[in-house]
Amino acid sequence: MSAPARFDRGHTDDLMSFLAASPSPYHAVANTAERLEKAGFRQVAETDAWDGTHGGKYVLRGGAIVAWYVPEGAEAHTPFHIIGAHTDSPSLRVKPRPDSGAHGWRQVAVEIYGGPLLNSWLDRDLGLAGRLTLRDGSFVLVNVDRPLLRVPQLAIHLDRSVGSEGLKLDKQRHLQPVWGLGDQVRDGDLIAFLEQEAGLTAGSVTGWDLMTHPVEPPAYLGRDRELVAGPRMDNLLSVHAGAAALTAVAASGAPLTRIPVLAAFDHEENGSQSDTGADGPLLGSVLERSVLARGGTFEDRARAFAASVCLSSDTGHAVHPNYAERHDPTHHPRVNGGPILKVNVNNRYATDGSGRAVFAAACEKAGVPFQSFVSNNSMPCGTTIGPITAARHGIRTVDIGVAILSMHSVRELCGADDPFLLANALTAFLEG
Repeated sequence: MSAPARFDRGHTDDLMSFLAASPSPYHAVANTAERLEKAGFRQVAETDAWDGTHGGKYVLRGGAIVAWYVPEGAEAHTPFHIIGAHTDSPSLRVKPRPDSGAHGWRQVAVEIYGGPLLNSWLDRDLGLAGRLTLRDGSFVLVNVDRPLLRVPQLAIHLDRSVGSEGLKLDKQRHLQPVWGLGDQVRDGDLIAFLEQEAGLTAGSVTGWDLMTHPVEPPAYLGRDRELVAGPRMDNLLSVHAGAAALTAVAASGAPLTRIPVLAAFDHEENGSQSDTGADGPLLGSVLERSVLARGGTFEDRARAFAASVCLSSDTGHAVHPNYAERHDPTHHPRVNGGPILKVNVNNRYATDGSGRAVFAAACEKAGVPFQSFVSNNSMPCGTTIGPITAARHGIRTVDIGVAILSMHSVRELCGADDPFLLANALTAFLEG
C-alpha cells in the first residue's frame, strides 16, 4: 500500500475557483477545456477525420466534454479507464419569452430545472449566465456575475401559516425573480441587456440557454476551516477532480496499459436523455472512433469495451446530524472521511462486488480511505449516470463520489479534504 495522501488545500482552493468560474454547464466545459489545453491536450472536431496519434485530445458538444489520453504504444483493442461525471446542476432557467412583471415590478420568467431545494433560492442575490446563440449559429458565453435578480419571499406577516404549517411554494407563481421596476413589460428587454453585457450588436442574439446562479463565492467554513460551502458541488466537484486526475496522469509520463478518459455530461439532473447526456451517443461514439482511428475493427472495439471500467463520480449524502434517522443505520458516511462507494441492489447505482474491488484497489494504491453508502430501505434511492453508462455501452461501471450535505441546495456543503482525496483515488484508477 502506498503512503497515505497528504491533505492539500491547494486542490480545494482551486476547486473553489473552478466553482465560482463555472455558473453554467457551458462555462464548466470551457474552463475544463482551458485546463486541458494547458496540459497539452488538443481539441478535435466531431466533423473532422480523426487520426490515431498518441497524446491528449478532447471533443466539446454544448455542455458536455469528453477527453482522453492515448499513450504511446496503445493498441486498437487497448481498454479504457473512464471517469464519468455531469456538468449540470438544479437551477432556475430563463424561458423563451423572458420578460415579465406586474404591479410595478419587472421580472424574468423562469422554469424549474432539475430538482432544486426551492426554498434555498429565496432572498438570494442572483446573477445570470449561460450561452447566447447568434444569427450565424455561433455561440457566445455570458456571465453577469453580480447581484441582478432576486426571488423575494413573502413576509411572515402576510402568511402566518408558515410558522405552523411550513413554507409551501408554487413553482409557477412563487419562483419568478425580480430585476427592476417599471409599469410596462417590454419584450426583448432582458436579451438586449445581455447583448450589451456581452459586447454584442443589438439584435444579434436569436437563441439562448440561460440560468440564474448565486453570486456569493465559495468559502471555507467552521472553526478550523475544515468545511467548504459553495454552489454546484453536485457535480462540478467530480468534474474538477476528474480533470485534475486526467491531466496528472498525462503529465506523469508513466507507462499506461489503459486509455484514461474523462466524460462530463449535461442533463443528468433531468434524466440524461439528450445528445449531450449520458444516455446519448456521445461517449460511445468517441470511444469507438478512437479505436477505429488506431486502425481497429469492430472486434477490437468489442475487446476494448469488454475490458473497460467506468467510475461514475457524483456527490452522495453524508449523515445529517439533525436527521440521522433518514440514513441507513449501519452506513453513516462522514465528511472528510474519504470518497464513498455507492451501492444499491436495485441498480439505481451500478456498483457490484467486482466494481467494489476495482475502487478498493485504486484507493489502496493512492493511500486514500473510502466509505460505503446505501440508502435507508424505507426511502427511494436517487440515481446517477452509472446505470445508464453500464447499460448503454456494456462497460463495467462503479458508482462513487464525495459525501456532502444540502444536496441540490443553491449552496452545498462538503469537507475541505474530500475533494483532494477523491482526485487522488481517480488518479490511481486512471493509472491502471
